[in-house]
Amino acid sequence: MTRPLSGRIARRPVAAALLVAMLALLSLAGCDGTTPASNRIRGNKLSVYVSLPLIGPSRWSGQAALNGVRIALADAHDAVGHYRIVLHPLDDATVSSRGWNPGQTTVNARAAIKNPSTVGYIGDLNSGATAVAIPLLNRADMPQISPTSTAVGLTEGGLQAAPGEPQKYYPDKRRTFVRVIPSDRIQSGVQVQLQREADCGRIVVLDDGEVDGTDAAVSFDYAAQQAGLNVVSTVQYDPNATSYASLAKGIAKKHPTCVLISALPQSHPVALTEAIGRALPDADLFATAGLAEPSYVDPTHGGIPLALDPRLTITAGMLGPQDYPSAGQRFLRAYARRYGPVQSDAIFGYAAMSLLLHAIRAATGGVGHQVTRSSVLKQLFKTHDLPSVLGTYSIDSNGDTTLDRFGVYRVVDGQLLFWQARRG
Repeated sequence: MTRPLSGRIARRPVAAALLVAMLALLSLAGCDGTTPASNRIRGNKLSVYVSLPLIGPSRWSGQAALNGVRIALADAHDAVGHYRIVLHPLDDATVSSRGWNPGQTTVNARAAIKNPSTVGYIGDLNSGATAVAIPLLNRADMPQISPTSTAVGLTEGGLQAAPGEPQKYYPDKRRTFVRVIPSDRIQSGVQVQLQREADCGRIVVLDDGEVDGTDAAVSFDYAAQQAGLNVVSTVQYDPNATSYASLAKGIAKKHPTCVLISALPQSHPVALTEAIGRALPDADLFATAGLAEPSYVDPTHGGIPLALDPRLTITAGMLGPQDYPSAGQRFLRAYARRYGPVQSDAIFGYAAMSLLLHAIRAATGGVGHQVTRSSVLKQLFKTHDLPSVLGTYSIDSNGDTTLDRFGVYRVVDGQLLFWQARRG
């Protein structure tokens, strides 16, 4: 499906999996026992659910974010005041889907809601999964923090969002979702800078139809148009195709100098990139944060051939160690000692858990007041100038962080190599 640009940006189509999941939510929104009558939490145990992909090609990022969550909780000695914090990690991916799954995400959100001791939900990694979870958790007044979901429409409307966003995610009319990573609004601004500097005279954008891929593509299209870049075509490719040779030949006829691939690892981006690389041997290649994974860049894990490395630039949320405050640098060293080389999303898992713990602590008033989900939620949205491993940030009324930088990575010998941090 080709979406040519005109005087206004084409709206994103609704991904089939997300549509099915959203229809399912309508049947779950009634009196089925998933929404408690009160969000008061009794006793001295608080449960935190973490929903991330732990199998499939995104498992590196999912596990890294979970490891970051665990380190943050350990640093707090598993407690806030007289409350003991209990972690419940859940996998939102399935073998059949090769990544996050709407049905499994729904199961995870419902599990968090049904537990009367749940104080918060950290997840999901992918924006599509987050879009499934938000309405369920919203009805339960459940605080939700995503480490890495970047889709603009989760928090904002406008030309970079789909019709009805973000209101359709909040049936209770009250915001319950925040994120600690900058949105695709920032990422697209960085991509535009990079492609302008690369003299990208003619750009083709390829997306996989997933919420993450399409949102980042639409955000880039808008930012590119505002910046005067020439995006000659935006094409939604079939993530289940057996070959991309004919698609690549069709793209080559448009004579692009640069190609942006906006997709998730389960959408066969490796085969697509190889086909594009063969059909366009002189084009520069760019990719969005969803592809900052070993499963995409490392041939030993099924990634692209090493020959394509010099042509590829990837944007991702994580910055270089030198771009973080001392707390962030300490975290990166601690993570490396415990788990080995740091994956991109680890620091965002730590930041998400730290933010939730900060909100819980604030909700107690520092003197042991009883915690409710509503009181924790209120404190999340009161976050202002909070020092963190990511730097000092606030949460705005939409649930967005005030942080505004993305990392830029080269690929060398199948490994992501940090190049520089940029403001979007």
